[in-house]
Amino acid sequence: MNTHDLFIKTPPVKLFFTAAVPGAASMLASSLYQLIDGVFVGRILGETAFAALNLAMPFVIINFALADLIGVGSSVPISISLGEKKEHAANNIFTCACIMIVAAGILVGAALFGLAPLLIRLMGAEGEFAELAVAYLRVYALCSPISTIVFAVDNYLRICGKIRGSMFLNILMAGLSAVLEFLFLFVFRWGIWAAALATCLGMMICAVIAFIPFFAGKLRLSFCRPHFSWRLIMRIISCGCPSFLSNIAGRITSIIMNIFLVRLGGQTAVSVYGILMYIDGIVQSIMYGMCDSLQPAVGYNWGAREYRRVRAIEGCCFGASGTVSLLAAAVIFLFPLQTAELFMGSGGETLMVMAEAAVRLFALTYVARWFPFASQSYMLAIEKPIPASVISISISLVFPVIFIAVLWPLGLTGMWLNLAAASFATAVLSAVILKKFTVNH
Repeated sequence: MNTHDLFIKTPPVKLFFTAAVPGAASMLASSLYQLIDGVFVGRILGETAFAALNLAMPFVIINFALADLIGVGSSVPISISLGEKKEHAANNIFTCACIMIVAAGILVGAALFGLAPLLIRLMGAEGEFAELAVAYLRVYALCSPISTIVFAVDNYLRICGKIRGSMFLNILMAGLSAVLEFLFLFVFRWGIWAAALATCLGMMICAVIAFIPFFAGKLRLSFCRPHFSWRLIMRIISCGCPSFLSNIAGRITSIIMNIFLVRLGGQTAVSVYGILMYIDGIVQSIMYGMCDSLQPAVGYNWGAREYRRVRAIEGCCFGASGTVSLLAAAVIFLFPLQTAELFMGSGGETLMVMAEAAVRLFALTYVARWFPFASQSYMLAIEKPIPASVISISISLVFPVIFIAVLWPLGLTGMWLNLAAASFATAVLSAVILKKFTVNH
């Protein structure tokens, strides 16, 4: 089915299952690989390596943040331009965005490679703990010019209607990375740097595969002679800011949390927090896959002025996100120990007791987490970056930092409750923003 028929003529519920289910499946595959990554490192290399991975992970995500900023930020105006039947403008945004992603990968990768020892030392890590974290981070930094663009090309495939192609690409990337990591860690017995290398190789191979149809001119988007302008760059940046701020702010929050956790509970507390972040990665990836897969359709219809259809599609997003989030809350709350054992089955008694309590408290996050998530996605899809950014930075930085101070007297219990409290507070803020937007439109 061509892009116009898919986005304009397909009934909203059918469109949801056509686009959102494969999107959720592809993101679930990616998150399951991240789960496997944590399991491999924790079970094969041990608790110190697992803690080092989680200490370095915020900087790894920051490494991807600029590529995600440009990829998401360009996808929204590309979809709207196609809906407005401005093909050349869409191709120019696509071409300029790809150039910007590679340039950003070179600059950010070089900075992180050089600063890695200092950054890890500032986190409070020493000795083998610090050495492993630096080694892990530097591999990602070296590969970033090629690996980071895979996040953007996934969006571009969906814009061109290649939803199943996007899904298969993500499944291939997850499977390839998992096989390589198993070989590197279990068979070859290499160190933590090999875990990072396996992921980067999977990303780079899939990025090359994904761009073949674009270079061959077989898709609706194609490369053209780039025409950069300040207005174009600012449009991409403004639309990508919610995702960028979420990534950066979330990593800053993780860094702050890790600093407090190292002091409150040492390496064990950092490992437990890593388990919580892996859980969050799985649940959020499913919601992200559903909402993000429908953003091209929402943007296309917004550009075509089909506002009633936009509301119908977003109704599916909100309903599905709420269902997934509440089911996750129930499962995690009922099976906290089993969830923790996925990562640290051989962990000591102190670790597992702490993890069981932390996971159960953390489950409360998903009672409210779905509403701000879907609200942010909706605002971004219709090119309303300011309210989307407000929601994004509130849940990822502002409220978590506030609740670190508020819940500090509770010690580690307060740390485990942090994101749940932030989710409820941001849900209220999102409702206010949506109500105001509905009144004004």
